[in-house]
Amino acid sequence: MTQTAPTTPPRAADEQKRFASLDPRTGEVIAHHSVHGETEVRAAVERARVAAAFWDELGFDGRKARLDAWRKVLVKRLDEFQALICAETGKSADDARTELALVIDHLHWAAKQAPKVLGKRRVSPGMLMYNHSASLEYRPLGVVGVIGPWNYPAFTPMGSIAYALAAGNAVVFKPSEFTPGVGVFLEDTFAEVVPEYPVLQVVTGFGETGAALCGAGVDKLAFTGSTPTGKKVMAACAATLTPVLVECGGKDPLIVAEDADVAAAAEGAVWGGIFNSGQTCAGVERVYVADAVYDQFVKLVVDKAKKLRPGGEPDADFGPITMPKQVDVIQSHVADALDKGGKALVGGLESIRPPYVEPIVLVDVPDDSTAVTDETFGPTLVVTRVADADEAVRKANSLAYGLGATVYSRNRGEEIAAKLRCGMVSINSVLAYASVPGLPFGGVGESGFGRIHGEDGLREFTYAHSVTRKKFGGLLNPMTYERSGRTMRHVLRLVRVLYGR
Repeated sequence: MTQTAPTTPPRAADEQKRFASLDPRTGEVIAHHSVHGETEVRAAVERARVAAAFWDELGFDGRKARLDAWRKVLVKRLDEFQALICAETGKSADDARTELALVIDHLHWAAKQAPKVLGKRRVSPGMLMYNHSASLEYRPLGVVGVIGPWNYPAFTPMGSIAYALAAGNAVVFKPSEFTPGVGVFLEDTFAEVVPEYPVLQVVTGFGETGAALCGAGVDKLAFTGSTPTGKKVMAACAATLTPVLVECGGKDPLIVAEDADVAAAAEGAVWGGIFNSGQTCAGVERVYVADAVYDQFVKLVVDKAKKLRPGGEPDADFGPITMPKQVDVIQSHVADALDKGGKALVGGLESIRPPYVEPIVLVDVPDDSTAVTDETFGPTLVVTRVADADEAVRKANSLAYGLGATVYSRNRGEEIAAKLRCGMVSINSVLAYASVPGLPFGGVGESGFGRIHGEDGLREFTYAHSVTRKKFGGLLNPMTYERSGRTMRHVLRLVRVLYGR
């Protein structure tokens, strides 16, 4: 039997000192957590400052040993971790397992690759500095603040946490108020392998706690969330010149070209738009289908989507909408699409029964509908007929968002992908880039800037440290007031010979 989840966010209690984490499937209280204020957040950052020195001194090998040990603890407790994620988000067991598999893979990659990516290496000194040696290394910033989302409460923040730790930083993590237990679980398991200092700390609470972290003196702030909130985070950090990494929303397109494997494209579109209840920043929200294959594609999508059902059971196709107010957004977008002439081939407004939303497939929706222009974050697909893949690219690039995209084409995948204005593209699959630890993840425009994952993700939490050392006296030294005109003539002659051809 389906039970209705609460219509209000996690409630504060005991004069804002504690709040309840609730199961969105039932409304039951999972646990209570502290509401950390500005004083407590600043104290956590100060503790992290001391811990960062310890963590940095361990070096790459020492940190890798601890991170590998943490990975093994997480693997040992995967079932417990999965159950916690399901309880706090309501997502299906398999969606939670998928998320945790990615967490483990990325943690392993970051610990293993950090020495090669960030360690000291020689650099060519160039023509003028031929008598010098040059080296470059990437040093940890110190203390990194991370503000995480609720839709992927482990995988998304770990894209910052794991990489920041591997780079040598201490971390203060503020999880979503909807998933505080996941953050506490990460903190507790990490403390098992690093008991000496609080290298990873968690502060819990609401927006005020996140704002306090922005102003607490961290050396960088990594944020994942909505674009409006991301702008507020940037403004708060600007007051102290705290650099930020901002991963915001998306309205990601899927393009089905004339030469696509239509069955595979339909399967990818349904999964990419509906898994995790559509609560995926890089999930599929807009689908542009070439006229030549449109009818076949739509029939397959409708057949597949009609078979899916949400529920609170572990084996449900997908779970509830985690954040109650998001139901209102989904409802308004579907209503706007229908009011402007769109048609629902699967579901409709009657499919929205909080906390669950059944699959909704919309067609003939005008481009100015909020169902096309704004992030819906629900199990909905808007399918649009276009003349060809080139028109699909123009429509895909028409919004201010630029997170990810998907292309289905047998022969033109690379060509179409190159024309898309976004940070990531997956060809003939959905979201594959997020599963590759070596690839950077992030967007452009209203989707934010900076990168997690990959080599770029490691460097995001460091600063470049360049060193030159004079090895011997040079025959030509233009960088002194003792230089002669003859020296400069030789230098310019050398420049013309080497670089003038």
